[in-house]
Amino acid sequence: MSSNQSFSDFELSGWEDESTAAEYDRHLSKVTVQSVEALLDDARLRSGQKILDVATGAGYVAAAAARIGAEPVGLDFSATQVRLARERYPGIRFEQGDAEALPFEADSFDVVVNAFGLCHLPHPDVALREAFRVLKPGGRIAFSVWDMPERAVGFGAVYAAIREHGSMDVGLPAGPNFFLFSNAEQSLGALRDAGFSAPTFRQAPQVWRVADPDELFTTITTGTVRAAATLRAQTPQAREAIRAAVRRVFSACRVAEGYEVPMPAVIAAAVKG
Repeated sequence: MSSNQSFSDFELSGWEDESTAAEYDRHLSKVTVQSVEALLDDARLRSGQKILDVATGAGYVAAAAARIGAEPVGLDFSATQVRLARERYPGIRFEQGDAEALPFEADSFDVVVNAFGLCHLPHPDVALREAFRVLKPGGRIAFSVWDMPERAVGFGAVYAAIREHGSMDVGLPAGPNFFLFSNAEQSLGALRDAGFSAPTFRQAPQVWRVADPDELFTTITTGTVRAAATLRAQTPQAREAIRAAVRRVFSACRVAEGYEVPMPAVIAAAVKG
């Protein structure tokens, strides 16, 4: 990783990696799909509406919108993700593009959604303004992000362990706080600043079910970008201490069939009115 690499290039190169995209799809998507219905509910999506799914990834939200009878377009900055989505859902339109410079005319969509994508953008405020631009008057936006780290225990335990046993300062390109929009005041204010009105904010429960705590640790190491890069930059001794600390936290999440780790989302929505 170049020391002068931009945050945007860092994120894009990470999500272009086929193994990273596959690992996320294989493991973390089982968590994120749990809030898709709530996201589309808060977007008030109806049959026949045109919806833009920004940061579509493997296309799960776009596919859920199609099942409702809406007309989805999925957009992602990663060609790898777009290819994965097209292979999985060949009947849906997927395009490669920039959330901060949407390749669509103004007033084109009834709904814009973004599931867990804002934390991967260098300028999320620009992305919200772009969503406002392409929405029709009266159209709605809804986005989901991870809840605060003390509640999204999977990520929270890892980052807490890194701070205790390693270092967060590992030379990654500077980007927005990963949990910036986990805060209600921040999300509601950002939507208003982008021009939206009547914003709402709520939690959506999600659980990460794993057979062993090391499975979750390995997934974060291989199926994410920012967290994985932070873990890889630790010394071997620190990494093992971090793994042990994470295992201790997850021991409290033991159930009969393995482990159920709380990983709630929060969903913000608003109207272009």
